[in-house]
This record gives sequence, C-alpha cells and structure tokens, in this order.
Amino acid sequence: MFRNLGIGIIGGGNMAEAMIKGLIQGGIAADKIEVAEPVAGRRDFLAERYAVGVSADNTKVATGCRLILLAIKPQMVDSVLSGISSAINGDTLLISIMAGVPCSIIESLFPTPVKVVRAMPNTPALALQGATAIAAGTHASAEDMTLAAEIFTMVGKCWQVDEKLIDAVTGLSGSGPAYVLTFIEALSDAGVKNGLPREVASGLALQTVYGTACLLNETGEHPALLREKVTSPGGTTIAGLQALEVGGFRGTVMRCVEAATQRSMELGKKK
Repeated sequence: MFRNLGIGIIGGGNMAEAMIKGLIQGGIAADKIEVAEPVAGRRDFLAERYAVGVSADNTKVATGCRLILLAIKPQMVDSVLSGISSAINGDTLLISIMAGVPCSIIESLFPTPVKVVRAMPNTPALALQGATAIAAGTHASAEDMTLAAEIFTMVGKCWQVDEKLIDAVTGLSGSGPAYVLTFIEALSDAGVKNGLPREVASGLALQTVYGTACLLNETGEHPALLREKVTSPGGTTIAGLQALEVGGFRGTVMRCVEAATQRSMELGKKK
C-alpha cells in the first residue's frame, strides 16, 4: 500500500540500512527512498551500495515524504524534529525507532497534531530476520498501523502492542541479540575448554542455536516440550541442565531482561 510513496529516512546507521535493504528487497524502488545522514562517508556508502538518494539536509529529505522513518539517537530528538517541523503535515506518518522516546514526546515537538508510530526493531533485521513490536501514538490510525506492520514485516516479523509495553519489548528483543550472542560465545568457550578447536567450537555453537530456533519456529511447540525430547534419564543433557539450574540460568536471564526494561523506562523519563 506504500509502494509509490516517497520514503524519507532520517539517520543512516545500521538499523536504517536494515530498513533500506528490506524495503528494496520487498519491491520498493531505490529512487523512492531518501536518506538524511550527516557523515559524508556513510552517505557515499549508502548511495553506492543501495542506489538510494542521500543528503546532509534533514528538511530536504523530509519535505514531500508521506512516510518518514526516524532512525536517530534519542538525545537528538529535540534538535532534529524541531528542524523538520516545517516539512511535516497531517498526512505524514512518522515511524520512530528511537529507544526510550514515547510517542507523546515526539507529538509535543510539533505545533499541530502528527501521526506517530513507535517501533522497536532489533539488529537481526540486518539479515531480514528482525523481531519488531509497534505501538500507535495518539493520532495514528488503523491504516497507519497496517502500513507500519507491512514495512517491518519486510525485515522480519512484527507484533502490535500497547505503547506501555514497548519498554519490555526493548528489554527482551531489542537488547536480546546481545544476550544470545553472549550465550553463543559462552558455548564456544566451553567447547574450547573441553578440547575442541576454536573454529569447530564456534561453528557448533552457532549452528546449535540457529538450528534450535528454526526447529522451535517450525514445530510451534513449547520450548519445554522440545527440551524433554533431548533429555534422557540419567543422560548428558540432564546433567548439563542441572548445572544451569544450580547457576540460576533462567533467573539470571529474567533479571537481565528486567534490568534492560527498567533502563529503557529510565531513558524515557529523561526526555
């Protein structure tokens, strides 16, 4: 429903690049995408790699776009949005991927009502396997939410939630790739500790996590049920699981997500 719309992206970092890649692979013509990025080298890279339009001028990119993706750092919200306010009208949809910035803050920076959708994607979007949750601002319509969901489905999977839950999304899936990467690294280190060459240990760890995720996704079963299928009485797996329980693995993961959620809430209060 947005294939003929001009799409402006303010900020040209990794997540912006993931969105560009997904939009183009999803059938959006590169000449429909304009990116505002202050770093010349980054502009050159995006233009060369994806053939999108680039500019150092935020207002130039925002002018005339029906859809604008805000892919900037949270601390830049005041200066950037005040700078593009003249280019925004009631028909413009603003999609924000800024962590910790509520829709109400964005809405308050414009003199007239604006349509805002808040999104929390994660870095696997770079491989078109992202997990994104979206929430509607005060003036966003059902059609706007459908449009936002269609965009993020191009880089993975998308869920709609109430905005009050976005901090929990940030703590779980937004920061989650870092937890998973740490787990993969720990598996690899454990393999090396027990005599495996690093290359073999790293490959086994990565494929084990990837394959297990694929299996879980394909079967749709509860993780506990799948775990039972590889846990034989008196076997190696139950011995390993006991060590995880003694180390408080599940409780640690839950506290990890809670800590990240609380930090997201704190960042939002500072705006």
